[in-house]
Amino acid sequence: MDKIILQITSGRGPAECCLLVAKIYEQVLKEACKKNLTVNLLETEVGPQRGTYHSVTLELKGDYANDFAKEWLGSILWVMQSPYRKNHKRKNWYAAINKLSLPDKMHDVPDGDISYQAIRSGGPGGQHVNKVSTAIRATHKASKLSVLASDSRSQIQNKKLSKERLIELLHLQQLQKRKAEEQEDWMNHNALQRGNPVKVFAGSDFKNL
Repeated sequence: MDKIILQITSGRGPAECCLLVAKIYEQVLKEACKKNLTVNLLETEVGPQRGTYHSVTLELKGDYANDFAKEWLGSILWVMQSPYRKNHKRKNWYAAINKLSLPDKMHDVPDGDISYQAIRSGGPGGQHVNKVSTAIRATHKASKLSVLASDSRSQIQNKKLSKERLIELLHLQQLQKRKAEEQEDWMNHNALQRGNPVKVFAGSDFKNL
């Protein structure tokens, strides 16, 4: 089974690019679901407008996840009149999807460094779901990073899943620190890629061209 980490980024572009990040994320979720891939949201950086993101980092798991990702890696073009600046002449907005590589060996984190909180699961299930606190929130005490696992009806299984995801998030944070310089240079990278987007969308309905 393939497992990869993808980051959708606006490259510090304007609000329109941050909206594009949100739309790309929604599209990736839809298409990944059709291919029976599991998508776990690892991290988001909220954009300047409601419902927008500077970046979204997610984990893809499943058969042929790498093949799916290859279709998205690179710059994405959205041809659309700005929804925020009606008289703005620019109609081409860019974002990008990058693949992040985690270290091959992910070291364990002692349970003593993690605090676990049992909370009630949401979603379908009626009163039965609300009576039992099966979801688990795991928080790394030093960094304050936290994740929620509610995939299973078993509290023990959710605790295991929450720890696994927290370790992945901690390693991702380390990786992103090393990539900080690369992210700061995004605008130069974007300029180089504008003529060759891997995908082009158009209009408010986000139609794939």
